[in-house]
This record gives sequence, structure tokens and C-alpha cells, in this order.
Amino acid sequence: MQRLFCLFRLFRLKIVPICLAFVLTIGGFLGSTFPAIANDRLPETMVASLFSFSGDRPRNLGVKNGALATCPASPNCVSSQSGDGEHQIAPLTYQGTPAEAIGQLKEIIEASENAKIITAEHNYIYAEFTSKLMGFVDDVEFYLDPEAATIQVRSASRLGESDLGVNRKRIEAIRSKFNP
Repeated sequence: MQRLFCLFRLFRLKIVPICLAFVLTIGGFLGSTFPAIANDRLPETMVASLFSFSGDRPRNLGVKNGALATCPASPNCVSSQSGDGEHQIAPLTYQGTPAEAIGQLKEIIEASENAKIITAEHNYIYAEFTSKLMGFVDDVEFYLDPEAATIQVRSASRLGESDLGVNRKRIEAIRSKFNP
């Protein structure tokens, strides 16, 4: 009997936050508002924190010998420096000075939803983009090559096999704002 009571207490402690997250999430999807969170995005945040699919930050980020890291074999990565068609995406091109280009790119990223710039240098930007619902994190890098007047790009999911084209769409969306 005591063992059953302990199991019940453990179950009760775990089920309450899960039920609360579920109710708030469903309420958010159905459009109802709760007075305390009417102007907040709590349901999505709560679900993301419950399931937290952020993964660990890769150790191969950055520019080495004028190149960003290669894409893994999985299809959830795109890179302008990739040699294969599955991962290949065109680099960004720019007019004006390198400083203007990197400044414009920073503004675009800062205005992007769920984006956080981690590193910003005169020729390199590293940002993390987090999905709303499940909290998946994608690592996005930009390397400005002033001699070629291009910005090399790499966008890769930390976890999973497929990204359903999210990384490619993100880079193309940034390109459309960068070169309107």
C-alpha cells in the first residue's frame, strides 16, 4: 500500500505540469486567452521547455582556412561551400562595403523571429534560430569574403534527420531581404 501511495505521489507530481502545459497549449491554439498571459507566448514556451530539443552547440563552428564547416551526411543542412547538390545553396552577394553588408545582415537577423546572434565580428556572424513549438535549434553562420564580394552561408539543424527544408527556406528568406 505504501509503495502504491509513493507511485501515486510521483505520478501526481509529474502529471500536473504536463497537464498544465497541455491545457495552455491547446488554449493557445484555439485562440482563447488567459488573463495573466494574454499578451505572452507562454504556451509555446512551456511546450518547448518541456520537450527541449535544443541539443548541444557544435564544436566545429567558425571559419577555418577560409571555409565554414562541411555539412553532415543528413539532409538537414545547407551550405554555400558544399560540393554536393543536396546541401548546396548559393552564397549571398552584396554591393557596397563589407562593413555595410555585415551591418545589413545583422539587422535582418536581429529582426528575425526566434533568432539570437551569438557571435558578430567584422566578417563573421553566428546565430541560433529556435523553432517555436518544440525548441529545435539550428546553427546559422555567415562568412563575408571581401575578395569575392560574397557572404558564404551555412545553416544546420542540431538534431534529427530531416528539417523539411527549413534551413534552405531560412537562407532564401534572408537572401530576399538582403537583396530585395
